Amino acid sequence: MQLDQIDHVAIAVHDLDAAIEYYQQAFGSEVAHREIVERDGVEEALISVGESYIQLTTGTRPDSPISIFLDRNGEGIHHIGYRVKNCAEAIKAVVAAGSKAIDEVPRPGSRGTTVAFIHPKGALGTLIELVEDPSE
Repeated sequence: MQLDQIDHVAIAVHDLDAAIEYYQQAFGSEVAHREIVERDGVEEALISVGESYIQLTTGTRPDSPISIFLDRNGEGIHHIGYRVKNCAEAIKAVVAAGSKAIDEVPRPGSRGTTVAFIHPKGALGTLIELVEDPSE
């Protein structure tokens, strides 16, 4: 298993519209994709950076992982998403290397992707999202 590229860097924000406006004013960026992921209780906006994204994300309910993160840590980098060819195989490889999978089986992500998260403990303190994009 190899990482294909950085899919996205996720930044947790309190106000998604204000964060989008900041990126538009500061960098001339436009939103490439915006979606509410009900299952995870998050809303995200993807800003294109080359072939990758900045994922601005906020919680849509108090018990969502992003809302909890924001309450504990404030705004900032939440996780990094790596694109992989096969999410299920990537989970097995990462676990075999000593990491702990949060998602033991892949699940649906935004944009029609398949994703799985790897726990920061065992991943050098970084929450990792494995992203399989079926359009590639």
